[in-house]
Amino acid sequence: MSEKKFNDVLVEKIEDGNYVVISINRPDKLNALTTDTLREIYEAMEQFEVDSNVRCIVLRGTKNITKKAAFSAGADLAAGMGKGLKPNIPVHMAMAMQQKHKYYDLIESFPKPVIAAVDGYAFGGGCELSLVCDIVIATRRSFFGFPEIARGIFPGNGGTQRMVRHIGLARALKMCYFGERESAETMHDWGYVGFLCDDGDEFESLIHEKASVLGNSATTSLFCIKKAVKFGSQVPLQIGNIFEMLGFGVNSGSKDVNEGIMAFLQKRDPKFTGGM
Repeated sequence: MSEKKFNDVLVEKIEDGNYVVISINRPDKLNALTTDTLREIYEAMEQFEVDSNVRCIVLRGTKNITKKAAFSAGADLAAGMGKGLKPNIPVHMAMAMQQKHKYYDLIESFPKPVIAAVDGYAFGGGCELSLVCDIVIATRRSFFGFPEIARGIFPGNGGTQRMVRHIGLARALKMCYFGERESAETMHDWGYVGFLCDDGDEFESLIHEKASVLGNSATTSLFCIKKAVKFGSQVPLQIGNIFEMLGFGVNSGSKDVNEGIMAFLQKRDPKFTGGM
């Protein structure tokens, strides 16, 4: 377990899988997000940034369901925007979004793979939180959506920018314009959900299986893959290819490269140490 204590998140280190589970622990609020919740999520992750025994992060809603299953039902509108910020002042609202964007961006740029394990609602800010993760595992009872339009607002935590890069312009506009929830099956068909399963034991087993695969992989390779795919894909192809070449060079200095090649030549499974 993590030594640092948090109000809104729980942290559990899974030793046999070399990964950490961070659970949003606001079940009475359907795991609704405040700026402090986002800060705690990032600070919980940051503890394991250079820990070679932690090679993957799983982000999920708490298993302690008091109302309905939820990854996160979105922003906690009752929590206010932040100290000194007033809702009727446009500059203040832009500053409030800037504060939240800071933590979404930090979570997205975390150097190790991050899995969003979604069981139940992933709406608004919760859907946007899944967007900054690398892989989405979802149960069939899960739903994704941007309901903000019904309140006269719109997805302001990266939803209008990141979702279109995942599912395309028409589908992203449909989600934002109409505020309709999309099933996990639909999001899987659209390529957003990577793995789909039933809730309960199947969900828990699948999380452990996929997180353990990453938890026993070569850390530097995962780091370079993540940076090349997520950020190299946002620039012209030639620049992205240079990004990839540089990453290949960085990765070549890792001990895990030697281990992987030797394991192949010796016809055995590699034992990666996770050193960066």
